[in-house]
Amino acid sequence: MLKDVPIVPPDSIIKTFVHQKEQDVDLIITQDSEDLNPGSFILKNGEFARFFLDVWFDPLYRNFNFARAEAHGLDHILQWHPTVLARTALVPQRILSSYSKDSPGAALDGTYKDGDLVIQFHGCGDAEARDCARELEPHYRLWEKKKQRD
Repeated sequence: MLKDVPIVPPDSIIKTFVHQKEQDVDLIITQDSEDLNPGSFILKNGEFARFFLDVWFDPLYRNFNFARAEAHGLDHILQWHPTVLARTALVPQRILSSYSKDSPGAALDGTYKDGDLVIQFHGCGDAEARDCARELEPHYRLWEKKKQRD
């Protein structure tokens, strides 16, 4: 769990709490070099989860003119609602959402390495020059080899 780091990198004045304990965490999320990464997160089922999802999907946030809708809505919620921040843990990007080598904006150590839990092909469908199937192919072949060994 990352403590005393900016919620929105690199220099947000709002930071994760230094005193936070693991047992108080209900939301685990990561960030890349530019922002929080809502592409992969863990949310503990319970009252807080229902509250958090109700807030995040409230029409106020969904229809507000944020540049990057759900990501910037989430930025706002974590930075200006300490109740949510107090139950949130940021983890290094590779723990929860490694980027492919062709994905822009990976954190300093956010590019996928063998053994990482999740690979995300961030921005793959957005750029015409990128071939998503080609990017996925080596990872798929590696998965097939491992599956055959098991």
